[in-house]
Amino acid sequence: MIFSSLVHLYISAILYTNLTSYSRKMATLYFFSTLVLTIVVSVPINVLGSAYCGPVEAIDKDLVQFPLNLEFLEAEFFLNGALGLGLDAFEPGFAAGGPPPIGAQKANLDPVTRRIIEEFGYQEVGHLRAIIATVGGVPRPLYDLSPEAFAQLFDKAVGYKLEPPFNPYSNTVNYLLASYAIPYVGLVGYVGTIPHLANYTSRRLVASLLGVESGQDAVIRTLLYEIADEKVLPYNITVAEFTNAISGIRNELAMCGIRDEGLIVPLNLGAENRTESNILSADTNSLSYARTPPQILRIIYGTGSEYRPGGFLPRGGSGKIARSFLDKV
Repeated sequence: MIFSSLVHLYISAILYTNLTSYSRKMATLYFFSTLVLTIVVSVPINVLGSAYCGPVEAIDKDLVQFPLNLEFLEAEFFLNGALGLGLDAFEPGFAAGGPPPIGAQKANLDPVTRRIIEEFGYQEVGHLRAIIATVGGVPRPLYDLSPEAFAQLFDKAVGYKLEPPFNPYSNTVNYLLASYAIPYVGLVGYVGTIPHLANYTSRRLVASLLGVESGQDAVIRTLLYEIADEKVLPYNITVAEFTNAISGIRNELAMCGIRDEGLIVPLNLGAENRTESNILSADTNSLSYARTPPQILRIIYGTGSEYRPGGFLPRGGSGKIARSFLDKV
């Protein structure tokens, strides 16, 4: 495991030396994130969490309900970001008595982005309705969508404390970067879920959810790619470098290999090893990456452990799968 990982990094380094100076700049953070990831996944005993990468044993109902943890999050973030109103203003019954999120705010968005995000918010309401109608709902968990929660994630991603603290609601670029951190996690979760569903109704529903989630992620990544080389003010970090850092920390937290890539990558990670652009994150055959519920919890908790809540879910997720890990603590 360690040897193969080091070989992979050695090849990456050779290819890296052949990149243009601009591409080197864009790929630097991704390369070192990969180095950190290699160290994390190569150590036999991992102090962050279980490091289990296989599927969970669960019935269709529980597997389909688990994504509600992401769908609630996205609905609240997008609706509040665009309109300053959350799910309770549109479909309060969907929350099943769960508390409203902490710190969600209306973002300072340009008109086009605001319309896109508003549409995304309504789409998430539809996703909630479809899941609840098919398998039943779960109480909305408590979310922390405050600027402080995002600042902690971005500090962890870049490896130091940003000054001033990152605020997702302050402008369009910041909000898009914060949005980059969310839908992709649900997308890879749906990819990982479909093979383990037993009945046609469940598979059809999740495939349909996946289609829209992947579309949202593609739109966000495209909007960011258009400004990939621009500095995010007041930081000396480009948009592409931020995306590489976020993808790197998600790989590190999930602990199951590279299943997440930023907007600019070394050639050996680009489509057919022919491009450094990476508008769609995918494997060597340009197929979507997959993640399991424990891996997703490690990411959205921000703790690297499905047993330790934190991050966007300070009290942990809802539903049988998420609660099963908390019950073991």
